Amino acid sequence: MDAVDIRIMTTEITDGVYDITCLDEPEGKRYRAFLFVDGTPTLFDTGLTSTTDALFAEIEDIGVEPERLVITHGDGDHLGGFDGVVERYDVESWVPDQLDADTEHEPDERYGDGDRIGRFVAVHTPGHEPEHHSLIDEEGSIAVLGDALSGADQRGLEVGQFHIPPAVYSTDLNQAEESLERLLDYEFDVGLVYHGSSVTTNASAKIDRYVNFPGK
Repeated sequence: MDAVDIRIMTTEITDGVYDITCLDEPEGKRYRAFLFVDGTPTLFDTGLTSTTDALFAEIEDIGVEPERLVITHGDGDHLGGFDGVVERYDVESWVPDQLDADTEHEPDERYGDGDRIGRFVAVHTPGHEPEHHSLIDEEGSIAVLGDALSGADQRGLEVGQFHIPPAVYSTDLNQAEESLERLLDYEFDVGLVYHGSSVTTNASAKIDRYVNFPGK
């Protein structure tokens, strides 16, 4: 049987923000977390339960331990390492109001639409999952979009553009598309996604074009 190429890697995707790819399998099956190291070091999502050791190793290489953990939604590739991260780093943990988190450790805080977590504002973007939120730092011109959007290259399209996640991974695809309009109230250059490639230039403008494409 041929060996499977599974890559683990970390990239400083923009100043002070690290894309930690805990598992990158063939055919675009990529599992990530994002670590912001400036100010209060904040980790967004935790990967799978099975990739927690890889996440820890990459954080150690970065050399900055998280003090805050923010979960965008409750899918296993975002929440799976929650207990491991809480136990290892004793972080202040935040999860969406609507999330019934099946975790050993109770979250420290709950958040909802419009709430602020440090420099980030939460925007409720349901459709992929009912509790899904995106977190936006307008001052830093960067947004953690969770699975509200994917990189277009996940579907074999051009790198540097967005695409809505496949219907098979969304609880309500129409709602997921409608939720994108809520992001148009914000401006940011970088849009971080968990599947496919993140968009590192003109991200909010590209979402605007995606939502308001001619002929809609």
